[in-house]
Amino acid sequence: MINNILCFLLCLLLLPSLSKSKYTSKQCSPKEKKALLQIRKELNNSDYLSTWTSNNDCCDFIDVNCDQTHHVTRLTLFGDQHSGRISPAIGDLNFLESIVLVNLPNVYGPIPPTIAKITKLEDLTISNTNVSGQIPDSLGRLPRLLTLDLTDNKLSGPIPASLSQLRKLLFLYLTGNQLTGPIPDSFGSFKQHPSLFLGRNQLTGKIPPSLAAFDISILDLSGNKLTGDASLLFTSNKTTQQTLYLSSNYLSFNLTKVDHFPPQLTTLDLSHNNIYGSLPNSLTTLDLVVFNVSYNRLCGKIPVGGKLQNFDSSSYNHNKCLCGSPLHSCK
Repeated sequence: MINNILCFLLCLLLLPSLSKSKYTSKQCSPKEKKALLQIRKELNNSDYLSTWTSNNDCCDFIDVNCDQTHHVTRLTLFGDQHSGRISPAIGDLNFLESIVLVNLPNVYGPIPPTIAKITKLEDLTISNTNVSGQIPDSLGRLPRLLTLDLTDNKLSGPIPASLSQLRKLLFLYLTGNQLTGPIPDSFGSFKQHPSLFLGRNQLTGKIPPSLAAFDISILDLSGNKLTGDASLLFTSNKTTQQTLYLSSNYLSFNLTKVDHFPPQLTTLDLSHNNIYGSLPNSLTTLDLVVFNVSYNRLCGKIPVGGKLQNFDSSSYNHNKCLCGSPLHSCK
């Protein structure tokens, strides 16, 4: 009887170690390993990825992270040691939550539409590469995506209207590409009102009216070829907007008629446009940290008060006839 009890207690003590041994021996799925090996192959069998072999568990591959169930959840690649294309096989990594491909000057070719198969994806970052072609419409089908960062690539063509279907998106970075065409009117229907970074492209047309009620922290439309009236963006009912970059476009409207600005606005850059009229007194109510209206067609006296005199003449230079501090006095 005593021996039976001792045997039972011993089995209880050994059970956790046996379970641990069973867990640690588990391997990643053949499907995920196959996908990773194909990704390495299309990166010209990068020497840096020397651990990516059929003899190793893919959870031991460099720059790969797995969860407790041995599924690949994060893929991070960077550096000029990688060259080639992003393999469509990346779409077979169904449990990925994060893809970060940054500073890859020798990686080129299109973004694989198969990425849309990764329904658990929360962060998709492909930045500072030579990836080209159009942004796949299919990326709008990623239900959990929080961040889409495609900054500083060679992407061209229009911005897909389907991106507005990303219901959880908080940040959209498309800066520094060769994107053309208008800003999709559907962008006013984003559920979470993500911060939009669309600067340094070749976007044309007018700012869509749907953005008039778009209350977001940051909106960057600078360095494009946008035309028309941007005053629709200035309303007092926006409670979260802090940063607005509209510089280096072809915008033309009467700034005098702008009666209200978003009350939380701290950064306002309207430089290098065709904006006319005078600076409204409502600017003195803002707690501005960055302000620039240079290279426009503005006239009249710079209002006194608020933070407007905190900026030097470079924020006001090259206008039609602005005067007053910090410029020369008005006659």
